[in-house]
Amino acid sequence: MTKRCIIIGASHAAAQLTASLRQEGWDGEILMIGDEPHLPYHRPPLSKTYLTDGKNAESLAIRPAAFYEKQDILFQSGHVTAINRAQKKLTLSDGEELSYNKLALCLGSRVRKVSLPGSDLEGTYYLREIADVEGIKKHVGEGKRAVIIGGGYIGLEMAATLKHLGMDVVVLEMAARVLQRVTAPELSEFYTRVHREGGVPIHTGVTVTDIAGNGHVEKVICADGSEFPADLVVIGVGIQPNVELAEQADLTTDDGIVVDAFCRTDDADIVAAGDCTNHFNPIYGRRIRLESVPNAGEQGKVAAAAICGADKQSRSLPWFWSNQYDIKLQIAGLSAGYDQVVMRGDPHAARSFAAFYLKDGRLIAADCVNRPQEFMLSKKIISEQRDVSAERLADESIAVKELMQN
Repeated sequence: MTKRCIIIGASHAAAQLTASLRQEGWDGEILMIGDEPHLPYHRPPLSKTYLTDGKNAESLAIRPAAFYEKQDILFQSGHVTAINRAQKKLTLSDGEELSYNKLALCLGSRVRKVSLPGSDLEGTYYLREIADVEGIKKHVGEGKRAVIIGGGYIGLEMAATLKHLGMDVVVLEMAARVLQRVTAPELSEFYTRVHREGGVPIHTGVTVTDIAGNGHVEKVICADGSEFPADLVVIGVGIQPNVELAEQADLTTDDGIVVDAFCRTDDADIVAAGDCTNHFNPIYGRRIRLESVPNAGEQGKVAAAAICGADKQSRSLPWFWSNQYDIKLQIAGLSAGYDQVVMRGDPHAARSFAAFYLKDGRLIAADCVNRPQEFMLSKKIISEQRDVSAERLADESIAVKELMQN
């Protein structure tokens, strides 16, 4: 019988894994099963340009349908409800059963939902899928009012996008500052300033207690009694990995599906890749879970190689980006655990600077605002674990290309 590899999930990781399977020599069947009726697509534009550029869903596709046809990769829309490892079978929500020889879990993540009164009112949305944006579009208009609940990257990107479309926008954040979990106070202050200068008020330290309206959202109410009128509410309070299928199949999970350096799970015939995995990062010497498109792509390649019997370990540095207004933020590395922040440029007056995060005198991460050279340099320094003094990093009289020279 022809061998079959099934990929559960139509994510960024799945898109790369299917392509890499053919490159690695897999000549059996490849079947991708996705919850949405779409081939894998780029998700970052959903909170950025997709609302403004007038393009359709097909424009987001990572690869065109013709690619999958040429590579003999099948796509099926459906929801997998159970994995039977002993029999190597999957069960779908409609009762269909499918057999596999190799299985890849590219399950991604889902939005973290809130249990607020009125959170199911028309005009209230989370943002994760194309269908979410199509719903949001119905309530976008010049002079209409939008309330963003959550001051993370998704919330701030959506605020900038909706303001660009002529809406009156306000951001409500429970923490003491926006981006509190992921950046230094200097970055939080910078983005608060930029949004306020752009006409988007940001309220921090506020707790939303109610989303009110008669069939359709009309206002957002906070614990301190303040109210914010709204024609549209977008909630962005984080995401969580989809691990339930793996747990049901008795695979090890710990804030993600636990995989080894080659993306293998406890089961030699099951790999996992992308947002849903807990994996060891050799640069930081610890296990991490990343919500990152570049990581999904890298793990897709590693997982495909493992399926084909090859061990290809990735040693890539985590990196991310965020676009808001005319500002492109590029993030190199992970700043958790830093004990010093060094600024190159003035975040209080300019719209171009870099924040370097150090631990025990060594660079571990960098937030680069309209500073592509510093971003590329930071990736190199961190990946190669090179030593560069804080004084040199802060000294703008030293050219970026000379910073690594002693």
